[in-house]
Amino acid sequence: MKLTEKKRADILEAAVEEFKAGGFQGTSMDRIASTAKVSKRTVYNHFASKKELFRAILVELVKRGAQAPDQAYDPERPLDEQLFEIANQELALFSSQDFLDLARVTLAEYILTPELARRAFDEMNDKELGVHTWIRQAAEDGRLRVADHEMAAHQFLGLIKSFTVWPQLVGGQPLLSSQEAEQVIRSAVAMFLDHYGVE
Repeated sequence: MKLTEKKRADILEAAVEEFKAGGFQGTSMDRIASTAKVSKRTVYNHFASKKELFRAILVELVKRGAQAPDQAYDPERPLDEQLFEIANQELALFSSQDFLDLARVTLAEYILTPELARRAFDEMNDKELGVHTWIRQAAEDGRLRVADHEMAAHQFLGLIKSFTVWPQLVGGQPLLSSQEAEQVIRSAVAMFLDHYGVE
């Protein structure tokens, strides 16, 4: 990593810390520079304003949300195996401490200044289209009976996130153990296929 890239990463990390502690309104560029151990001029060289810096955090959040690879539908494999893999990929990303820290900052600002953070949540929802595509392909193959693919995708991910993301994000609950996570995923897959599966 080049020095300028490292400084930019340090500034973003410091900004996340400061925004977590004081929110957008309560955080100054001076504080961010001090926490990042760089000059205020260096911060402004990378980010023209505090709003631009916050937007960069939102972009990073969306980028991490896009890291989970799309699961290609396989007509030869059992649906439960494929759904289990999809859920595991999503869980690995959304339950990482790094991601949760970024998401907490964004969520806090979404409540206080919705227009500042709405775009990030909209784009995060767009990243769920990979699951939507998988469900559509399975339905077209006659293996799922789904009228609204987008709603089914949100339902499936909601079954998982309600146990593995939201309690940690807003309730301060500890991350699930691997055994607990597996139980949640297997239950979600079974419920989804009970409702949408074709016997």
